[in-house]
Amino acid sequence: MIAVVLFTVSAIALGQFALYYWRAVLAGVASQPLSERMNAASGIDCESLGSEDFGVMMKLHDLTPGLREHNEGLRTVRLYYNALKAMSRIPRVAEWANREMVTCAHYAAVILDRRLTANMECAAEIRSI
Repeated sequence: MIAVVLFTVSAIALGQFALYYWRAVLAGVASQPLSERMNAASGIDCESLGSEDFGVMMKLHDLTPGLREHNEGLRTVRLYYNALKAMSRIPRVAEWANREMVTCAHYAAVILDRRLTANMECAAEIRSI
């Protein structure tokens, strides 16, 4: 019985740590600056991204090809965003959920910016051959 309780507490603690770590990575990537290329590609002023711009970033991300072996997928961030969107209807957590959705939009913009940069570098490399 004690082993089951210890295992349960350990599993919950590990899950909580993994969630906090993932959230820290998300916030760290989202805080990176965006290039002017991103402003031009999205047609949105990236300095004033809002939670509603996440859909635009996702559409652009889906349109750009991933040329690297390790593609940074946004499946988990999409799930998180959709959960936050549902939670934003609850009055007490609406403000927090909106801030988190803005972070998701910034994260998607940074990933899209990285992808555009990689594609431009690949195109320049092909032209130089």
